[in-house]
This record gives sequence, C-alpha cells and structure tokens, in this order.
Amino acid sequence: MPETADLLEEIAALRARLNTAEARDQRKDERIARLEKLVAAFRQAALGRRSEKSDPDQFELALEDLETAIAVIHAEEDADNRSARRPEKPRAANRGALPKHLPRIEEMIEPVSLTCACGARHGS
Repeated sequence: MPETADLLEEIAALRARLNTAEARDQRKDERIARLEKLVAAFRQAALGRRSEKSDPDQFELALEDLETAIAVIHAEEDADNRSARRPEKPRAANRGALPKHLPRIEEMIEPVSLTCACGARHGS
C-alpha cells in the first residue's frame, strides 16, 4: 500500500501539472482573442463602409500583420509543445572494443560481374 508521503508527492506533482496546463490554456485563449481582433480589423478594412476609398497597400499591411501574428503564435505553440514533452534520453550502449587476442580476418568480396543490366561497365 502506498505511503502517505508518496501520495502527498503525487498530489503535488499532479497539482503542478494542472497549473501548467491551466497556464497554457490561458495563453492559448489570449492568442485566440488577439487573432479574432486581427480578423475583425481586417474584415472591417476590407468590407467596411469606406472600403472603396482606402488604399490597396493598406490591405497588404493588414495581411502582413495577420501573417506575423500567426507566425508568432505557431512559434509559441512549438515552444509550449517542446516544453510539455520531456526529451527522452538515449539508452547508453556499452560497445567496448573487441579484445586484442581475437584474430582479425579481412575478406574482400568481389562482385561476380561488373557489367550492369543496361550494358554499362561499372567499377574499375
């Protein structure tokens, strides 16, 4: 049966994970709100009452702002995903050198033919 100390440690670890997840959700909600504001501003600029009088270059600026915001959000999500996953340590392989007393045998295996099926001769 688990000890009380083990259970308390597990509860603390679970609370920490919950706090981390809640913080991540809060950041994502803030990102969504920023994107919704950008989309609303872009729609207003493109389809608003005075859209015919506006400069076409202004639309490109709005698109650049939107693309920049999306790139920032993707970078933040990647950082969140990287911090959420623990990097797995590669298993250490103990591949020592072979003992000196073992004989070394070098064997060259030559191909039967150097002529390819296409008729070309490969090799020397």
